[in-house]
Amino acid sequence: MNGHSLIAGKWLTGEGDFQSAPTTGDAKTYSMGTAELVDQACIAAEEAFWSFGYSSRNERADFLERIADEIEGRGAEITEIGSAETGLPAARLEGERGRTTGQLRLFAAHIRKGDYLDLRHDPALPDRQPLPRPHLKMAQRPIGPVAVFGASNFPLAFSTAGGDTAAALAAGCPVVVKGHTAHPGTGEIVAEAVDAARRACDLHPGVFSFVQGGGRVVGTTLVQHNYIKAVGFTGSLAGGRALFDLCAARPEPIPFFGELGSVNPMFILPEALAARGSEIAAGWAESLTMGAGQFCTNPGLVLLPAGTAANVFLDTAAKALREADAQVMLTDGIAQAYHSGQSQIATAEGVTTRVVETADGRNARAAFHVVSAEVFRAIPNLAHEVFGPMGIAVLVDDLSDFVDMAKSFEGQLTATVQMDAGDAELANRLLPVLERKAGRVLFNGFPTGVEVADSMVHGGPYPASTNFGATSVGTLSIRRFLRPVCYQNLPDVVQPIL
Repeated sequence: MNGHSLIAGKWLTGEGDFQSAPTTGDAKTYSMGTAELVDQACIAAEEAFWSFGYSSRNERADFLERIADEIEGRGAEITEIGSAETGLPAARLEGERGRTTGQLRLFAAHIRKGDYLDLRHDPALPDRQPLPRPHLKMAQRPIGPVAVFGASNFPLAFSTAGGDTAAALAAGCPVVVKGHTAHPGTGEIVAEAVDAARRACDLHPGVFSFVQGGGRVVGTTLVQHNYIKAVGFTGSLAGGRALFDLCAARPEPIPFFGELGSVNPMFILPEALAARGSEIAAGWAESLTMGAGQFCTNPGLVLLPAGTAANVFLDTAAKALREADAQVMLTDGIAQAYHSGQSQIATAEGVTTRVVETADGRNARAAFHVVSAEVFRAIPNLAHEVFGPMGIAVLVDDLSDFVDMAKSFEGQLTATVQMDAGDAELANRLLPVLERKAGRVLFNGFPTGVEVADSMVHGGPYPASTNFGATSVGTLSIRRFLRPVCYQNLPDVVQPIL
């Protein structure tokens, strides 16, 4: 561990230091990133693009696979420091490491097949009347250097070599990562692994850089740098919106692919509630408290018809949440925001609290509140994310309210429907609304956990994400960092490297 930033193959110091805040062990000192380091990284990334952006698919696939190998070779070290920094258990980090390396290998296999290029061909029609058609070909091409912001809640899968970085590299785009101060040591080790893979593959050093800390100065400089052509971000709505606005205000506006927040509503339809309300309640409580509720797909809101069956659900869920252990949150700031946010909900007029959050400091316990549909409509904050293990149940008197309330929601990452065969009519009325509101619609499951696969969509209308046509998980995520180019009457002796 050197505590420095990796800039185009060299570990460099900035101006000033910051301290890590581990849950166990001693704090470590890290050199603060600066605007100057960002500038060096972006210049090097632009230089690297002229070779990396025109490398073959096999060369980039080899690079992704070598990164996976290098991360696995440092597995024990990553787990040790990651657990100390974040409080996440070793098993969670080992699983996340497997997801990260599996994602890298999936992307490698995907680009080798070439389908992501979306190749299209219209042959010339010289005899067409009234005008001939030229010979046309189209392919997806990399856009240039990409900025990636590490996430607090996923030190591996959504950070230094996580989904945004893997997708950009697969597309042929050099990457500049802004590391998250919640896990600077973890970020450094993974950056070391990426650079080792780069050297082994003999690639330009500007293909990957990693800037530690630096706060708003580093973030602002990065998204406004002339050489950066897109940004990947996972974080808060306020922080993401500020960066999104900076991207839009540039002389050359660039796409900002931000994942910002979601309450992930779950609709329990009447037949399902009557038949298996207790079972659903237990599963929901487990999903809600997984990882101290620090998942972007945490199902913080559940809607169900009022009545006897609803009382069974509420009692079962409340019992499970009361018995759930306190868990360490990722940072002191996240814990404080959770304590404050759930307390504000608990004291709002018309809210009935079934489970009180009693932990303090960096620990958190579950909280559970119940409201009527009328109260929910009257208090807009009830539909906003509180990051942590807090759930709100909304009791609906009229089944038509399911559809009306679904229409009122902002964009979501997920929406879940719990249904049995007798609920089909209502489910069919809900589905058109939910597919307009969410990037992933689940049936008879729980949203926590996102499968890395070709079909996955992890995104949604704003504010779930800032680009509703994109996903940050799955092979389709590579398309974010590509743009179509049409070649007209391209001679055989002049061919793009695809």
